[in-house]
Amino acid sequence: MNIKRGYSKYRVAPVAERTIDGHIFASKREMHRYLELKLLQRAGKIKDLKLQPKFILLPPLKEHKAITYRPDFIYHDVEANKLIVEEVKGFATREYKIKAHLFEHLYPQYEYLVTK
Repeated sequence: MNIKRGYSKYRVAPVAERTIDGHIFASKREMHRYLELKLLQRAGKIKDLKLQPKFILLPPLKEHKAITYRPDFIYHDVEANKLIVEEVKGFATREYKIKAHLFEHLYPQYEYLVTK
C-alpha cells in the first residue's frame, strides 16, 4: 500500500494540517466540524462550545485508575434547548463502542450525536 508522505499508516493528516486555534484535532474531519460549530455559535444557534470535556465512566478502584471518556465536543443547542455531546467518527473501535454505551447509560441528560 502506498502511503502519501507525511500521513500515518492510519491516514491521519500531519499535525500542521489538523491544528487550528491552538488545538490539535484527531482528524481533519473533526477540525472541520469544529469550524462549523464555531460558526453556529457565532450565529447564536449554539452556545457554550467546549472541546473534549472529561466524563468519568467508572471511578478509581484500589490500584486501578478511573475510566474516562472524552467526546469531541459538548455544547448547548439553543433552538432545541438541549445539551449535546458530539463525537466525530470515521471508524468506531471496540473501545469507543463500549465507552459510548456506558456514557449514554450514565449521562442520559445529554443528547448523544455521532457525526460521520
